[in-house]
Amino acid sequence: MRNRSVADLMTPAAVAVQRGTSFKEIARLLDEYGITAVPVVDDENRPVGVVSEADLLRRHTAKDGPSTAEAMMSSPVVTARPSWTAVEAARLMERHRVKRLPVVDSEGRLIGVLSRSDLLQLFLRRDRSIQEEIREDVVVRILRLSPAAVHIDVDEGVVTLSGNLPDPGVTPVLVRLCETVDGVVEVVDRLVHENEDEDEDEDEDEHDAGEGEHDAGEGEDGSTDTP
Repeated sequence: MRNRSVADLMTPAAVAVQRGTSFKEIARLLDEYGITAVPVVDDENRPVGVVSEADLLRRHTAKDGPSTAEAMMSSPVVTARPSWTAVEAARLMERHRVKRLPVVDSEGRLIGVLSRSDLLQLFLRRDRSIQEEIREDVVVRILRLSPAAVHIDVDEGVVTLSGNLPDPGVTPVLVRLCETVDGVVEVVDRLVHENEDEDEDEDEDEHDAGEGEHDAGEGEDGSTDTP
């Protein structure tokens, strides 16, 4: 099972500006490329900040100070690595309340940009592809279960698991693995276990036996016989 990484989802060859880039040039780039922010890089292509639409509007409203990228940018910049999972990048975005992450290589140089819309591509995955990955990779290859042991239904990214498993300890592992599959929105657990059926049968047998003993101890008039 392979989750898509930041490198798979990011926009490579990202648009970037230098410290001295002007207000108007940044506004033009945002409009031309349909983006909401642009990283600011130094002479070695290392991100040093980010200028967003909000930064431009703030500068325009204030009408004070220089109008260069360096003067308007938010810094220090929050960056991501290409090897990270989509979940790691999403958590970083949420923690720092940013919509875009410059992606840097091992030397800190800009190689791409990851946006929220890039992350949402995961949830456009077809239900059938999700179902096949869960069955082949999770159920068969990782957990070594029979493909017939678990019924997998996927509707709009919501995975419903049903079936009868011999070991109740497998269920939480199966659910967690399904939750990590790209495109899964939610996992509904409707699995049962063989020992649960056996316990129910034993309870019913004990109940029936108890009723039989109770009936045998009563007379025809409903009273209990005494020696």
